[in-house]
Amino acid sequence: MILFNLLETQLTHIYSFQEMIKKASIYSHPLVHRLMDLKAQKENREADDDRKVVAEIMQRCFVPAFVTAISWEGFHFVGHEIRITEAMDCYGAIVWPSALVLCYFLETNVKQYNMVDKNVIEIGAGTGLVSIVASLLGAHVTATDLPELLGNLQYNISQNTKMKCKHLPQVKELSWGVALDKNFPKASSNFDYVLAADVVYAHPFLEELLITFDHLCKETTVILWVMKFRLEKENKFVDRFKELFNLEEISSFPSLNIKLYKAMKKNWRSA
Repeated sequence: MILFNLLETQLTHIYSFQEMIKKASIYSHPLVHRLMDLKAQKENREADDDRKVVAEIMQRCFVPAFVTAISWEGFHFVGHEIRITEAMDCYGAIVWPSALVLCYFLETNVKQYNMVDKNVIEIGAGTGLVSIVASLLGAHVTATDLPELLGNLQYNISQNTKMKCKHLPQVKELSWGVALDKNFPKASSNFDYVLAADVVYAHPFLEELLITFDHLCKETTVILWVMKFRLEKENKFVDRFKELFNLEEISSFPSLNIKLYKAMKKNWRSA
């Protein structure tokens, strides 16, 4: 029995050694080296493209050359200088990179995602930058957020869209999952697009956010959603989101850890 065990152990070692030789010979094959080089070249190209696009997006920001009574940050989109007043004591009143990514996408993809005369709602509008850009592109925009953010949101939208837009944007309170039927009745809420930038993070209202997405969307509504991945909660939300919506990744910005998605409601009748 002992002899058998020793023999079995030796055979196992021999087999493992043979496998190592086999793998080594495979990886030393010129074709494998060529494929690995091509993969590395592709990754380098993608990294270069990412850096170039991100640099171009960030170049849309500028700071005022002189001090004013009200501090603001400037952005160039759709041929306009947009001035945004932020509130540093609140996450929702700061322009985050995800908003810049979505603004850039809307501006550079006007043929595929034409905003002219479309009914658009932004959830978690924050400072209003995305809603302002959508308005400048010709959309009927409803910018929404929590009641404590509406004052600054209304100010930014009024300052940057008055006499500049085809349709005057609206500002409306929306607490995710709260009084949706009352404030946004399905019969009259016909949105072509739902815009969202950086609405998923470590807050306790992810289920309410999902309910809100579902309520605002008809089968033809397109969601354009930009998300920065920080914690495991983001991945779990994406999995939950996929239960109700068909999700497509349009763009990825690895250097920012940001992804841009397009989503539409699943058609259960044809499923």
